[in-house]
Amino acid sequence: MIMRSIFIAFIGIFVTFATVQAAEMKPVFLAIDGEFGLPNSTSAQSIKLGVDTAIEEINANGGVLGGRPLELIIKDNRSMPARGIHNLQQLAKVEDLVAVFSGRFSPVVLETIPTIAKNKLINLAPWSSADGVTENEMSPNYIFRLSLKDRFAMPTMIKFAADHGAKKIGLLLTNTSWGRSNLKAAERYLRTVDSPVSVGTSWYNWRDESLMKEYQILRKAGAESIVLVANDDEGASLVSEVSALPEDQRLPIVSHWGVTGGNFIGQMSRNDALDRVDFSVVQTFSLFTANTAKVATVMKTVSKISKIKTIEGVEAPVGFGHAYDLTHILAKAIDLAGTTDRAKVRDALEQVKNYDGLVKNFKQPFSSTSHDALQLEDVFMARYHADGTIRPIKP
Repeated sequence: MIMRSIFIAFIGIFVTFATVQAAEMKPVFLAIDGEFGLPNSTSAQSIKLGVDTAIEEINANGGVLGGRPLELIIKDNRSMPARGIHNLQQLAKVEDLVAVFSGRFSPVVLETIPTIAKNKLINLAPWSSADGVTENEMSPNYIFRLSLKDRFAMPTMIKFAADHGAKKIGLLLTNTSWGRSNLKAAERYLRTVDSPVSVGTSWYNWRDESLMKEYQILRKAGAESIVLVANDDEGASLVSEVSALPEDQRLPIVSHWGVTGGNFIGQMSRNDALDRVDFSVVQTFSLFTANTAKVATVMKTVSKISKIKTIEGVEAPVGFGHAYDLTHILAKAIDLAGTTDRAKVRDALEQVKNYDGLVKNFKQPFSSTSHDALQLEDVFMARYHADGTIRPIKP
C-alpha cells in the first residue's frame, strides 16, 4: 500500500513537471500579413525570408522567455486593405501572438490603423514608407517601423536629381495615400532649397497600364528629371515606354523603391530598356555593402532554410534586411518584457538598446518619441545591374 502511494505520488510529480515544461515550451507566435497573392510580388516573400532567417537563429539559441520557440503565421492580404483588416481581426484572437509584420503597401497599413489600435496589436513595418504609418494618432502607438519613410525618401531623391544636373523636376505620383504622403514630403523639402524647382505634379491611378501621358505633361513643362513614385508594374511600364522615345525625350528617372518589391525587370516590354534610360532608385540597405562577416553568418542560415545560396539570389533585399533586424529586436523586447502580453512587449520595444544588426548597429532602435528606427543618413541611391541586383551608387 505504501509502495503504491509512493508510485502514485511519483507519477503526480512527473505529470506536474511535464505539464510545466510543456507550458514553458509553448510557441510564441509572430505573423506576417502581406501581399503574397499579388502577381509578380517579391516584397512579402522577402520579408518572410528575413523573419524566417531570424527565427531560425533565435530558436537555435534557445528561443525566448527561457526556451519558448518563435513560430510564424502567414496571412495574405493581396494588397487589399479590406483583407488586411479582416486578417488582423483574426490574428488578434490568437493566443500568445505578439506582433504582426506588415507588407509593402502603405495604403493597406494606413487603413488598418484603427484595427491595430482597437486590438492593441503590435505592428512591425519593414517596408511601408508613408509618413502616417508611424506618425499616427494612436496613444500609445503600437506601430514600429524599421524602414524608409517618405520624409527621408523625397529629399534624398530630389537632391540626387539636382546633384546630377536637374534644375527643374517633375513629380509623377500614384493617386493613393502613399503618393499624397510623398507630395507633402517633396513640398516640405522644396521649400528649403533654391534648386531644383518643381514644374508640377502628374497623377496616375494605381495599376494604370501607361504613364506616358503624365510623363509627357511634365517633360513639356520643362522637367529635366522625373521623380517617380510607383510600384513594379507601373514603373516597368514607364521605363519601357520612355526607352522607346527619341534620346532627347528620355529624361532621367529617380524612383521611389516600390519598383523593387516585384519583378520589375521581368515586366518590361524590351530587354534593353534599362540600358536606354537613366534610372535610379532609393534604398536603405544592401547586402553588397553590409558588414561582410555579418552577411556571411546570415547567409549560412539563409542557405539552410531556402534554396538561396548567394546574396545575388535575395530579391527585394530591403524587405529581407529590415524584417531580419525587426525580428531580432522583437525577440529582445519579449525577453525584456518577460511575457507575451502585447502592451508590455510594446513598452519594451521602446527600451531595447545596443542591437548590432544586419542593416546597422542600433544604439536604440525605438523610443517613446520615435517609432522609426532608420534616419535620413541611412538612405542612399542605387541602380539595377545587368544581373538584376540592386547596388548602391558610389559617391
